[in-house]
Amino acid sequence: MSEPSSCPLCAALADPQQHWGARQVWAFPHSVAVLGPWQYYTGYCLLVSREHVTELSQLGARRTPFLEEMALLAEAIEACFQPHKLNYELLGNQVPHLHWHLFPRYADDPQSRQPVWLALNRAENEPQERHRLEAGFLPPSESVARLQRWLREHGAPRGSERESEADGGAAEPQKRRGSGEPVP
Repeated sequence: MSEPSSCPLCAALADPQQHWGARQVWAFPHSVAVLGPWQYYTGYCLLVSREHVTELSQLGARRTPFLEEMALLAEAIEACFQPHKLNYELLGNQVPHLHWHLFPRYADDPQSRQPVWLALNRAENEPQERHRLEAGFLPPSESVARLQRWLREHGAPRGSERESEADGGAAEPQKRRGSGEPVP
């Protein structure tokens, strides 16, 4: 599928440093993880497919590695921030480019039984609500550093060497998850 010039996620993938800067968590081979803006849900990330497709079913044989990358990101969020629950959301109604929202939910969230989108809709019109939802208990740089450290220590696969440097990693040999052996 061709990359439409109007797709904001395709534009961001073409120049991740310009669009995401220090919020880029990890450049996987099939996706890019980015710390999301709503850090009231500390550790909230987006996982953006490198390929412009609108539905998960369109990835074909690339679906499994993409979902493995999402599972690794989820493990990192769970290990780094210990949420009560992790919500996974794949929508695409506003931006028709495959991307997942991974929202950590915490036991002290007064709206824990409601979808986050209700609060985010209020934030569009209420500056005070927007500020509340953008603030987390950690600075974004610390959240990104924790996630990067966990992913690096657990041998998460990377995209290109240039991207590896952009998400805080040195160009080091990839290792199989759970072992110290290099990936062939």
